[in-house]
Amino acid sequence: MGQAWLFLVIAGFFEIGWPVGLKLAQAPGRGLWGAVLAVACMAASGLFLYLAQRAIPMGTAYAVWTGIGAVGAFCLGLVLYGDPASLARILGVGLIVAGVITLRLAH
Repeated sequence: MGQAWLFLVIAGFFEIGWPVGLKLAQAPGRGLWGAVLAVACMAASGLFLYLAQRAIPMGTAYAVWTGIGAVGAFCLGLVLYGDPASLARILGVGLIVAGVITLRLAH
């Protein structure tokens, strides 16, 4: 079971990579590389999610996977792209983290 959770975390990290790639693709002269990064991360994320779902229930795996991706993309948006960090946005991300932790503990 531990290996499945490792696969799920890896899938979540790749899930972070594809919106970053799409954002990078918007930069002048980086469109191709950003698109390649996005597609590669999508494929790797899907593969590791597939592997994780062999032992983790689909609903749990999907929620954790998207949670990791959402929180990671939020954090990188703050750091790399100057996205706004309002209290409401931070609280919302905190709720996502709490939900992911709850799902893991409930499994």
